[in-house]
Amino acid sequence: MSATYRDALRAALLYLVLSVAWLQFSGYLLNRFFDSSIDLLHWQLINGYAWVAFSAGLIFMARARLFRCLGVGAKLRERTADRERLRQAAAVFDCTREGVLVTNSNGLIVHVNRAFMEITGYQREEVLGQRPNMFKSGHHPPGFYQAMFATLDSLGEWSGEIWNRRKSGEIYPQWQTIRLIHDDQGQLSQYVAVFSDISAIKNSEHELTHLAHHDPLTDLPNRLLLSDRAGQAVASAQVHKRGCALLMIDLDHFKLINDSLGHSVGDQLLKAVAERLNALFGPGITLARLSGDEFAVLAENCPQPGHAAALAQRVIDGLKEPFQIDGHPLFINASIGISLFPSDALSAEQLLRNADSALFKAKSAGRDGYALYTEELTAHAQQRVEIAFELRRALEQQELRVYYQPVHDLKTSRLIGVEALVRWEHPQRGLVSPAEFIPIAERTGLIAEIDAWIMRQACQQMCQWQAAGVVLSFVAVNVSSRLFARRELYQQVAQVLHDTGLDPAYLELEVTESAVMEDPEVALEQMHRLRELGVRLAIDDFGTGYSSLLRLKRLPVQKLKIDQGFVAGLPSDEDDAAIVRVIIALAQSMGMQVHAEGIEQVEQAAFLLEHDCDLGQGYWFGKPVPAAALDWARAPVILPR
Repeated sequence: MSATYRDALRAALLYLVLSVAWLQFSGYLLNRFFDSSIDLLHWQLINGYAWVAFSAGLIFMARARLFRCLGVGAKLRERTADRERLRQAAAVFDCTREGVLVTNSNGLIVHVNRAFMEITGYQREEVLGQRPNMFKSGHHPPGFYQAMFATLDSLGEWSGEIWNRRKSGEIYPQWQTIRLIHDDQGQLSQYVAVFSDISAIKNSEHELTHLAHHDPLTDLPNRLLLSDRAGQAVASAQVHKRGCALLMIDLDHFKLINDSLGHSVGDQLLKAVAERLNALFGPGITLARLSGDEFAVLAENCPQPGHAAALAQRVIDGLKEPFQIDGHPLFINASIGISLFPSDALSAEQLLRNADSALFKAKSAGRDGYALYTEELTAHAQQRVEIAFELRRALEQQELRVYYQPVHDLKTSRLIGVEALVRWEHPQRGLVSPAEFIPIAERTGLIAEIDAWIMRQACQQMCQWQAAGVVLSFVAVNVSSRLFARRELYQQVAQVLHDTGLDPAYLELEVTESAVMEDPEVALEQMHRLRELGVRLAIDDFGTGYSSLLRLKRLPVQKLKIDQGFVAGLPSDEDDAAIVRVIIALAQSMGMQVHAEGIEQVEQAAFLLEHDCDLGQGYWFGKPVPAAALDWARAPVILPR
């Protein structure tokens, strides 16, 4: 006998014993306390009511004990909880954003939720009793579905990307999970599919892929896509025993258009150039924009150098006609470097690298033309790489030196300042010319680090001169466009002045005109912050950067430096003389000093003095030398013409 039935029997026996005990007790009370028939009647009524109440209580306790023994209460509570869970599941099923489809074991649809109808466009009545293959897109081969059901049979679940068809006929991608549901006997009872519409994700992926491989301004292929296509072109050329060519195109003096007319006009011109070049080429040719004003043309079938040269000439001729930008005609030329497969290169990387070397050759030859790659260019390119590597080491090994060139007051011939210039003392090659390593430093970005180092050295040297009693008005330091463009230049200058203890009034920062005009608003903000420190500011190489006079007068600048290219022709060259006179008059009208550099002859110095130029610098006054070699007493007298 089970424990449950034993507990029930005990409850029944307890009820019987208590009933007999009550009857005996009531009889005793009857004989002991009641004599008349009326009292007996009252007692019987009371006894009856009491017996009914007592019996009901016993029955209730016995029933509760029996239900507890049989587990009926727990089952009732469990059924209530199950109903609540079912209501919650139904609410989730209908409110979820994922589409849900349920089929029976025969594969017929028995239930769908609201999201299913919103995603597919079908109403519930249209799909109930149908099979899910009504949504097939035809995008997948039969093997796809065979593999899907094989996974379902083995694992009981499948997840993956699948393309289905909406009611409208549109094919769209889903991320779908299908699961098998078994009953209590372990038999397959249902299939449940849950899916999401991933069309938006797919569109975003496509857009990101396009952006990753195309230039956002012109929508042409970018360097990444060009490299990929060049690799494919080389592989195809190897298989079919044919040649291909890569043309690297650089727009000549495009920066001047940006500086003088603004970046908006420059962007419009780049788009117009891209459209015109695109119209020149047919199938089998890829036009790409690599960066800034640099384009490239990949010709997948180019058997002879003559074909590549003809293609380059087509580009040059195609750019001869002016571009109409905002109603104004703009002219632009191009320099082109050509590299050929297999004569110049055996890989896509070599093709790109050699075309770039050929472009450098074309620009060096005077621009507005093309140049073919030659083996000699490889040596030059390798030399540039080696110099860049050694220059980094030179910074670490303290091989750089600061030389100082004197600056004289033309009226008194007195030495009043110096300009700090960098020199490289190579351990094997000796003193390396700045003309050899400065362009490479600018191209690699090392120039900013070099400028910062020179500034610190010059400030320390100026403090030493002041401590020794040497009287100088300023030490001038060049600030490259890369360093000037950095927002932290203000903090960098402030830190150097703090560390060295130099009064800011003795430090003059020279910024090239082109660097100032590259982004005038940023330059204005940067210069005002530097002026707040108390340093002096000068515009270097003035006359070469197409300054806007409106912008120039807003700059907090104390000095204009006339570029040495205009000084070289003085006094005989009428054009140089006219330009110098205009610059001097302009500076004086704006309350600025005028400083001429590159003075090598007394006649040049005399012309400048005659036209009220304030300061002079050049080999006639003294070459750049180490600090210890400066001749403080040398003061050449200038006789006006």
